[in-house]
Amino acid sequence: MEYPCLSHHGGTRGVTGSCHQLHLDPSTSLLVDCGLEQGADAPPGSETAPLGFDIQGIRALVITHVHLDHVGRIPALLAAGYRGPIFCSEPSARLLPLVLEDSYKLSISSEPAHVVRYLEFVEGLIVPLPFEQWHEVVLEPGLECRIRLQRAGHLLGSAYVECDLLLGQASTRYVFSGDLGSAGNPLLRPLQPPERADVLVLESTYGDRLHPVAGDRLQQLEVAIDRALADKGTILIPAFSLGRTQELLYELEDILHRRALLGVEAPANGGDPFNWSQLPIILDSPLAQRITTVYRELHEFWNEEARARLAEGRDPLGFNQLICVDSHAKHQQVVNYLSSTGRPAIVIAGNGMCSGGRIVNYLKAMLGDARHEVMFVGYQAKGTPGAVIQACEGAEGFVQIDLDGRMYEVRLKVITLGGFSAHADQKALLSFSLQGHVPARRIVLVHGEVGAKRALAEALTSAASRWGRSVEVVVAQAAS
Repeated sequence: MEYPCLSHHGGTRGVTGSCHQLHLDPSTSLLVDCGLEQGADAPPGSETAPLGFDIQGIRALVITHVHLDHVGRIPALLAAGYRGPIFCSEPSARLLPLVLEDSYKLSISSEPAHVVRYLEFVEGLIVPLPFEQWHEVVLEPGLECRIRLQRAGHLLGSAYVECDLLLGQASTRYVFSGDLGSAGNPLLRPLQPPERADVLVLESTYGDRLHPVAGDRLQQLEVAIDRALADKGTILIPAFSLGRTQELLYELEDILHRRALLGVEAPANGGDPFNWSQLPIILDSPLAQRITTVYRELHEFWNEEARARLAEGRDPLGFNQLICVDSHAKHQQVVNYLSSTGRPAIVIAGNGMCSGGRIVNYLKAMLGDARHEVMFVGYQAKGTPGAVIQACEGAEGFVQIDLDGRMYEVRLKVITLGGFSAHADQKALLSFSLQGHVPARRIVLVHGEVGAKRALAEALTSAASRWGRSVEVVVAQAAS
């Protein structure tokens, strides 16, 4: 085996489970992400399954961002005996304990003493790194390795990882994309391509498509709210607690702010007048509430426009019409109230693929009522209830779906808002890969469905040829 080289322990069969090992020599390596496979990618019992690969010689774990499909196997890594540092950005260092605590309670133990001990242990390993600064990881005779985190625009704290290796006199730079954000994120600073990449490990979630114009999504969201007001129904938005929820709150605050300034109360498509200032925005997720609080505290990492709104006295993530639901009893009261009355509302609840969490109770109560609407704003992995419901969009007749072992008819309206994707589309992936000062010479595709990888590989090869560049594109294979 020649060094340096890569092993992939996840992110090869679909869009989840990212976990990549960079071997520097036979006894030294770095691990970039340690994620959980989810949806159709996930074998049964994956949440509590052993790690599945040898950790000996791993000097550090580097986290690109704190979604579970990038950090969800950290408990298994620790159970296997890993005691090295967990490097991540400063925002990620604040968010990671919240995400791991929630996952630990759901899949391992909710015993308070166990949770506290686990979190203390994890927090003792986390090493926050500032963006755009090199950090030495290995410094030995004949072997040096340093890393640098750059903003990836996917969610607050998300990074792509630049890894410089010096083996003897040979210098090589590996870049791990993590998940790259789309240009339309209203809170985050824009993505910039790496200045140099000898080998690029690249996500390909949307490698086969282009996103709608970002500005269209606000209009789509506003039209959907008008429709809900006219129908006296609830808009259900399944959203993951981290990233998408905060982006939605930011956009909803902007719509409500503009409506208040304009004094527009009547639905645009007719119907009885309704005071938008009385429309409740219900955040029904204790984890999302805790994460949103941290987002607000980390406003120094927001982009310029978002910080300007704060300076104007607005609170994009904590506005007056936002109602937070904590207890399960209160959650059930809200479900019963909205399903039995004609009071319009917007509900954001987890989880984003409808495979669990509080959104399932809303769906059970409202799937059969055409007054209501479910709005998808994120990727729905194959095999998840969210993907099944999303497939009902525009379908004639009624479709049945299995939720918790019971069949429910889908009669409510189904809509997908494409402009809210948190992943870069094909055009952005091409730009990231090939428009740096020294663009990638070898690109390894991960984190995507088979068709997306194939389309992106063809697009990368074609674009490189047009731009007079040479690139080798391969699709990552799972480590044996």
